[in-house]
Amino acid sequence: MQHIRAKDTKIEIILRKALWNRGYRYRKNYKDLPGKPDIVLLKYKIAIFCDGEFFHGKNWEILRPHLEQSNNGEFWIKKISRNIERDDEINKQLLFLGWTVIRFWGDEIKKNTDRCIKVIEEVIFDLAIDDWKTK
Repeated sequence: MQHIRAKDTKIEIILRKALWNRGYRYRKNYKDLPGKPDIVLLKYKIAIFCDGEFFHGKNWEILRPHLEQSNNGEFWIKKISRNIERDDEINKQLLFLGWTVIRFWGDEIKKNTDRCIKVIEEVIFDLAIDDWKTK
């Protein structure tokens, strides 16, 4: 567990480089927001999280039964369940503060980086349209 990185993971670096190459400037591991988002686009109030599939419970309904039968399964079920709950709590806190939250799975970032960038750009576009309509 001590060798698992909390920041500057491969998936974060891939996404950050892609954003930087597109001209987006960001803050990383922004401590002033709940959950310390991996990437923050301050200009647009967008918080981006790059979640690992195992630790954040992707396909939890499939993974959980496998963990129940494994060594130390009780520990992992408790840990991952709490991570899922915490992710949900952080999303709600950020939304309450007026931030847009985007979460990507690691495999999405690795295999479809351009699609992830497109999702971010669509959110930016939608926010710009909403901002324009209110003025």
